[in-house]
Amino acid sequence: MSAANLRARVRAEMTEEIKQVARRHLATDGANLSLRAVARDLGMASSAVYRYFASRDDLLTALIIDAYEAVGEAAARQDTPGAEPAARWVAISHAVRDWALENPHQWALIYGSPVPGYQAPQDTIEPAIRVIMLLAGVLRDALTAGKLTDVPPQPEGRFGEEMAAVAQHFGADVPAHLVGATMYGFLHLCGAVSAELFGQLNNTIEEDRRGFFGWQMRATARFAGLAD
Repeated sequence: MSAANLRARVRAEMTEEIKQVARRHLATDGANLSLRAVARDLGMASSAVYRYFASRDDLLTALIIDAYEAVGEAAARQDTPGAEPAARWVAISHAVRDWALENPHQWALIYGSPVPGYQAPQDTIEPAIRVIMLLAGVLRDALTAGKLTDVPPQPEGRFGEEMAAVAQHFGADVPAHLVGATMYGFLHLCGAVSAELFGQLNNTIEEDRRGFFGWQMRATARFAGLAD
């Protein structure tokens, strides 16, 4: 192995170790990360950590991108193109919930309260829409196959114009209601998961939260026009 390759490997390993420690801090401190505290846990001088991440925001961005990529990958693994669209929609949703239950602090980082003073850079946009694009793909495939029934009405007014503009990115013949239904489903998915993680189901749904979640996701599928 060349010296350059060795240095790159060591840097990659050190970068990952810093992120692992930072994720542990998410569990205790939330997004209030301190590079000094991370460095202390690693037995490093804080100046050494700055060679890998120039600021707290750079470290947060790396963690945010990793979390979006991880939940997107988990959802993609459970998608089965060619299966019935409603089943795909629900499977993707369950995969997101399962990931969130296993990684609650990472979920809170990307879907919880905004981090004060942090402005997400453009680099986060593509990872952030992976799950949205999966849901949109289910509806697009169902539309192509003629399997959309009882679709929601076309959005009207200014927000309808905005939906139509977004729909153009999916193809000239993609209706605005498909975009609206995708966002409707995604927002209900995030809300259902967050409600469970943040204690809103306590003393109400205790024994079969997975069943309750699936019931909600089948409802969003029907709203989008996907028959069971």
